[in-house]
Amino acid sequence: MPDNRRSVGLLVVRLVTAVGFAIDAYVHFDLATQYDTTGGGISQGLLFRLEASVAILAALLVLASARRGFHIFPLLVAVSALGAVVLYRYVDVGTLGPLPDMYDPSWYPEKTLSAIAEAVATVGAAILVFAPRRQPARRTELPV
Repeated sequence: MPDNRRSVGLLVVRLVTAVGFAIDAYVHFDLATQYDTTGGGISQGLLFRLEASVAILAALLVLASARRGFHIFPLLVAVSALGAVVLYRYVDVGTLGPLPDMYDPSWYPEKTLSAIAEAVATVGAAILVFAPRRQPARRTELPV
C-alpha cells in the first residue's frame, strides 16, 4: 500500500478507535448514577466513572499521536473493559476485596452498546499497536 493510503488508513483507524472509547465513556458516565450505593466501600457507580475517565484518556492518546507506544495503554484499557463486561455477564465472581459484586446476567441496550464500542476500540487499538509500519528509507552515503 502506498504511504499516503497507509497513513490515511491508520488515521481512520485512530478516529474509529477514539469514537469507540468516546461511546464507552458516554455509556459509563450515563449509567454511573444507577449504580451508586450509600454503603461503604467502592461503588459500581464510582468504577463506572473511573472507566469513563480512563476511556477518555485512551481516546485522547489515540488521537494525540500516531506512535505505536502511545497505543499500548489504550489497547490495555479496551481489552480490560471488554473483558470485564463479558466476565461479569457470564460469571458471578462475587466481591473481590473492596470491589462490589458486579454480576449482571442480562444484556440491555446501553450495556450492549458499550460492549460493541469496547470491541471496536480493542480491534482498533490492536491494529495501531501491531500493524506493520513502513521502515524509513536508509540513507546510504556514497563513497568519496
